[in-house]
Amino acid sequence: MTDDNGQFSTAANRRRFLKYLAGSGAVALSGHGELANALEAPNRLPDPMVWAPRDLDHLITTPKEAINVFDFEPVMHKNVPPAHFGYMASGIDDEVSLRANREGFLKYQLRPRRLVDVSKVDMSMEIFGQKYDTPIMLAPTGGHRGYHPDGEIATAKGAKSGNHAMIVSTQMSYPIEDITAARGAPLWFQLYATNKFEVAKHHVERAEKAGCVAVAVTVDRSGGRNQETLFRMQRTDTRTCSDCHEPGAKNGQMAQPKSPMYDGVDVSGLANIQASAMTWDYLKRIRDATKMKCVIKGILSAEDAKLAADNGYDAIIVSNHGGRADEAGSSTIETLPEVIAAVGGRMPVLIDSGFRRGTDVVKALAMGATGVAVGRPYLWGLGAFGEAGVTRVLELLRIELMAAMQQAGAPTVRALVPGMVRHV
Repeated sequence: MTDDNGQFSTAANRRRFLKYLAGSGAVALSGHGELANALEAPNRLPDPMVWAPRDLDHLITTPKEAINVFDFEPVMHKNVPPAHFGYMASGIDDEVSLRANREGFLKYQLRPRRLVDVSKVDMSMEIFGQKYDTPIMLAPTGGHRGYHPDGEIATAKGAKSGNHAMIVSTQMSYPIEDITAARGAPLWFQLYATNKFEVAKHHVERAEKAGCVAVAVTVDRSGGRNQETLFRMQRTDTRTCSDCHEPGAKNGQMAQPKSPMYDGVDVSGLANIQASAMTWDYLKRIRDATKMKCVIKGILSAEDAKLAADNGYDAIIVSNHGGRADEAGSSTIETLPEVIAAVGGRMPVLIDSGFRRGTDVVKALAMGATGVAVGRPYLWGLGAFGEAGVTRVLELLRIELMAAMQQAGAPTVRALVPGMVRHV
């Protein structure tokens, strides 16, 4: 059996053969075709696509065909060069944290309240003087042009369609000014500070000049990372990487990055974008260098959450970098309660890493999060269909969130309270 492109389909032929065996009596069955039916059901895929069952012989061809965000991932896999897909998909080492982010949601159950009027649902979120139609934010992810030629411009237009807050990465592939124009509203800027304060100051000043309302300082990139999925997929990529990427560091100097954020800044003395020397004093210097709201992204402990509040930061993003910064092994949803308790209401607490469903978002909001940021899902949409894919991914998440809020008995985000979630 071949697929629609005339290629031999091993999976399809295996299913067809085993179904024949089951139906012919050559295989003993315990019931009426259970084995055949099971074989017809798509299995979970091996790495790097592990999140949902799907049939690779029948990929969606338009965004509207998608019934959940997972439908976009195999289409992106087909469209995007292997090394680029591997970079997006990879975690660290055995990818324990990557999987923990999804599995963590299974440890929490919703406790819905009944007989509440949810005929009208207000999903809006207000933060830092800006109002958004939804608490679902776009987490910062780098290099969008590696997934689609329109890159962050397409992503920003997708975010605009649903009035989502968007955090743009230092490693953006279009100028921040152009992305802001495409979004039609102020962005948040995610900062890779590096060990050179002059670089951080340059980035912060440019972001503020571009109209950003907040800077989210990433604090979980203090060392190297072993991205094995990326390394394996790089070996299957036949392109010449230097056609798109600058060479690596030479003589201890960081080669000029492709990101436009580095235009006009001296990166001499830097071998990478890690911030291995960053301390609370460094963060104070960043806070003092801008009038933007200052956020810390990457907090995973009550101790650091309290210090963030004590040091005058305006918000926290509970994050493990989507499982791609280190292999700590815990999920962010499991970390959220201790961070919220440590902050004691002194600042908003946001969260990212592993969010794929409306019920995931509801659990975090009920536990006290102000907003929830998603990353890989909208990249799947971008790599699959460009702007239209991003728009549809975010639309599906909003649809699921509304249904989950109605079922929980919450007509507003504020009506989602801790009593609606239990740990099991």
